[in-house]
Amino acid sequence: MSREIAIETQDLTRRFGDFTAVDRVSFSIPKGEIFGLLGPNGAGKTTTIRMLCGILLPTDGCASVLGIDVAENPEEVKRNLGYMSQIFSLYDDLTVGENLDFYARLYGVEPKKRSSRIHELLNMAGLQDREDERTANLSGAWRQSLALACAIVHEPPILFLDEPTAGVDPVSRREFWNLIYGLAAQDVTILATTHYMDEAEYCNIIGMMHNAKLIGLDVPDALKASLDGTLLEIECDHSAKVEALLRDEPNVIDITPHGVLLHAYVTRESVARNIKALLDAEGITLHRMEAVSPSLEDAFITMVEAEDRASIREGIE
Repeated sequence: MSREIAIETQDLTRRFGDFTAVDRVSFSIPKGEIFGLLGPNGAGKTTTIRMLCGILLPTDGCASVLGIDVAENPEEVKRNLGYMSQIFSLYDDLTVGENLDFYARLYGVEPKKRSSRIHELLNMAGLQDREDERTANLSGAWRQSLALACAIVHEPPILFLDEPTAGVDPVSRREFWNLIYGLAAQDVTILATTHYMDEAEYCNIIGMMHNAKLIGLDVPDALKASLDGTLLEIECDHSAKVEALLRDEPNVIDITPHGVLLHAYVTRESVARNIKALLDAEGITLHRMEAVSPSLEDAFITMVEAEDRASIREGIE
């Protein structure tokens, strides 16, 4: 049985003069799913989320949130969602409790429900002992938790998170995502933008964005399994020289450094013999070379470089 679609876009496009920030992006998000838009800064993630929020109108294409057309009725869309930006919209001169009370009033939470909702959110975010603390004195992780609580004070069915963990330490990021899982379990639909590869693994579905386009769309494991060929992990001396050598090899599709290691994406596993012979001929010591399962980062980099090569060919033709 198909699940109800909470968010849907079809050829969603946004141009600013001659610059295309989002280029014909199409996806759908079932209710209660965590959808991640993964890509570097400037890929078009924030512009996409702003169109879905009703803040920016699409230049072309269309989008709907809970069946509401974002271009025709942006104010109705806004009433049904929570939004947390990478720059937390908190008032530093107010206490934790006062910030929650302010946003509860702003979002129109009924007075008789306001106090119990604030208490509920303080417990959810682990802030129950900090209700009277000035927000300016909170650490980055606590500010993040408070910003999330403020974004959902009105119990929206849709939550947009725009780079919500930028600048937060890995342990706090993990704790934040535990809160997000709890919301998804309550059938809240979540769209999060991120450039952290490990963070994208927390999402049910991932859309990979590059140069304003959606270049990959699937569950994390399927994206990693979609790569044709074999990924070789190489540990050797003179890795920079080896990287340059292998870029000229016809059966090496792509090669990228991973710390002191190299990841070579090759057409087939038997290419490893050719690589070993090449390194022997160059007098380079090979310590280890083995086939490994690709990471999400490997999948993303490979898709990006394939897209760049296709763009170059189009430009030539």
